[in-house]
Amino acid sequence: MKPRPGRRRGAAILAATGVAALALLTAGCDTVGYYAQSIGGHLGVMAQAQSLNDAIASARDANDARLAQRLALAGRIRDFASRELKLPDNGSYRRYANLHRPYVVWSVFATPELSMELRKWCFPIVGCISYRGYYAQSDAEQYARSLRRNGYEAYVAGIPAYSTLGYFDDPLLNTFVYLPEGELARLIFHELAHQVVYVRNDTAFNESFATAVEAAGVERWLAEDASEDARASYRQYDARRQQFRALLLATRDRLAALYLTPLDDTAKREEKARIFADLRAQYARLKTEWGGYTGYDRWFDQQLTNAHLAAVATYQQWVPAFTALLVQCGGDWRRFYAEAGRIGALPAAQREAALRRLAPPATRVDTLTAGGKAAEAN
Repeated sequence: MKPRPGRRRGAAILAATGVAALALLTAGCDTVGYYAQSIGGHLGVMAQAQSLNDAIASARDANDARLAQRLALAGRIRDFASRELKLPDNGSYRRYANLHRPYVVWSVFATPELSMELRKWCFPIVGCISYRGYYAQSDAEQYARSLRRNGYEAYVAGIPAYSTLGYFDDPLLNTFVYLPEGELARLIFHELAHQVVYVRNDTAFNESFATAVEAAGVERWLAEDASEDARASYRQYDARRQQFRALLLATRDRLAALYLTPLDDTAKREEKARIFADLRAQYARLKTEWGGYTGYDRWFDQQLTNAHLAAVATYQQWVPAFTALLVQCGGDWRRFYAEAGRIGALPAAQREAALRRLAPPATRVDTLTAGGKAAEAN
């Protein structure tokens, strides 16, 4: 018998807090503090959520027509996700919370100075992942500074949404509800996909799978339910994003190849600086092609590092393989999810081989461990 939603949420809370409590008892001081902010931060998000109908009514009472419209749109997208894409039909994204901040969490990514290998952190339930999230930007920045003092390059990225993998009913948030229609649909589909297939200790698999689901899902949403203006706006936005992403991935591959060469570290640093300068020059040319569009300026208004580029690659590596798998499954979503789950259950080496047989990776995975020290997990 399927458990009632309230019972499922209660069981999930007990399971999550039980694991967290065990982790707190066995962890060092730094880890205790990290788990405490994680538990408190998430429960704080959940405590602010209200049902979508209540949130829409509250917005109308406050004469906030824009918010009411966006919440209604999100509700339609959410229904579409389960009805058409066969994503989980549960309470996720059927509630809304205003956090009064621009991001829900800030994630820290880190690499050695002369390597594209992302550092990994290991946690209960989710396993080892290539980032560490904080609910306060100041905490993320402080941790990034500590990594830099230990020789790492660190990148702090604001994250508008995350998935609890179905353990909780993740709410809609002010951090993403105002995104353009296509982007809002893309994000909801991505986060729900994490509830369908999730492989411990394989961030590239998980993010590539969810990215493939979002890409195919948003195309179907735009074709069937979006307005013509929304379709045109998304097409332009996505075309620019694809060009931007291709530029970053190409630069990432250039750096990975550099770190494999027999050059000494001084020469590698000099060439690294030239590659990053070339990246900025190529972006300036792209902006000219885009008619002066400045949507990615903020990304370039910072000191760029290996960690910036490695973080981008994490989301793209196996997207071609999952896209090919969906085609092989004839667009049958349930069959696609079953096949993705079967591949995900394979041992790591067999999993990678299966994905390679489906399609070449979006980035050269043989260079992921190029140079520098290997990723650490703790």
